[in-house]
Amino acid sequence: MIGIDTNILLRFLVDDDPEQCRLARELLAACTPERPAYICSVTLAETVWVLNRSLGYPGEAVLEMVSRLLASREAIVEHGESLGQVLQSLGSDDLADFLIAFSNSQAGCSHTMTLDRRAARRVPGMELLA
Repeated sequence: MIGIDTNILLRFLVDDDPEQCRLARELLAACTPERPAYICSVTLAETVWVLNRSLGYPGEAVLEMVSRLLASREAIVEHGESLGQVLQSLGSDDLADFLIAFSNSQAGCSHTMTLDRRAARRVPGMELLA
């Protein structure tokens, strides 16, 4: 198993630098179910943020990209089982908030406090500090 940094995943998904895209695609094409790529939640959250905010990809396109990663046998996505369930209901804009709340829950936290009203309304386990 090999870990994948955000810049590799972005070059794999986006055609913006021919040489880096080629290298990233060759690397990921060589991954197999026996030797998969590992995509940690931080890498995934950063990738989604860049796709949404910096590159202006529509939420539906980002969800499709993430769904394909989750379905791939050549990649393991940290918290993949849980992500697949919530992405359809939350959307890609809330992915980072979900990962924060989920990771905190896995660590034994009863809930996650936030000042983000939208996250408190939409993300299970988040509560507004008011």
